[in-house]
Amino acid sequence: MTHRHIIAILRGISNDEIISACRALIDAGITMIEVPLNSPDAIKSIGMAAGEFSHEALIGAGTVLSVEDVTSVAGVGGQFVVSPDTNAAVIRATREAGLASYPGVFSPSDAFEAIRSGANGLKFFPAEVLGPRGIKAMKAVLPPDMPVYAVGGAEPGNFAEYFAAGCTGFGLGSYLYKPGIDVDTIGERARAAVAAYDGRTS
Repeated sequence: MTHRHIIAILRGISNDEIISACRALIDAGITMIEVPLNSPDAIKSIGMAAGEFSHEALIGAGTVLSVEDVTSVAGVGGQFVVSPDTNAAVIRATREAGLASYPGVFSPSDAFEAIRSGANGLKFFPAEVLGPRGIKAMKAVLPPDMPVYAVGGAEPGNFAEYFAAGCTGFGLGSYLYKPGIDVDTIGERARAAVAAYDGRTS
C-alpha cells in the first residue's frame, strides 16, 4: 500500500456511494479515507469500506466525540479515529482498541495533551484560521517526529505553504467530496491532490 499523508474526508456520504468513492480515491493514490460520524449511517459505511478495502487503504471515522463512538468504529473494522477536539479519554480509548488516533488541536496546550494521551498524529484544525505561520510556530516546540496534518482550508493550491510550515499531510473534505458529486470528479480531484503532494518542493 503506497501511503501518502492525505486523508480523504467523505462527510455526508451515503452507503450507496461509499464503495465507488473509495475505489476512485484508492485508484488515484489516496489510501487514508475517513467517514465522519455525522454522515448518514456512518458506522455502516465504515464497515462496508473496511470490509472491501482494508487490504488497500486505511478506513477510519471522523467527528468522533465519545468513547462509545470509538467502540462502534472498532467494532466494524475501522482502523483510525479523527476528532475535531482534544479529548484525552477518546484518544486513550482509541489506542486501547488498537486504532490510530488523530485528534484536532488548535493550541500548544491541546497538542501536548494529545501527545501525552497517545495521539499518533495531530490534526491542526481549522488550519485556515491558524494559517501556515501559526502552525510553524507551534511545530517548533513539538516533537519533530510527530506527524501534523492541516485540515480545514488546505487544498492542492496551498500544499506548498503548509509543507514549508512543517506539515506532514492534509485532510481534504469538500475539495474532494460533497454529497451529489460524481465519482469521476472525485477521482480527478484526488489525482490533482496526489500530484500536488508528490510534487512538493519543501
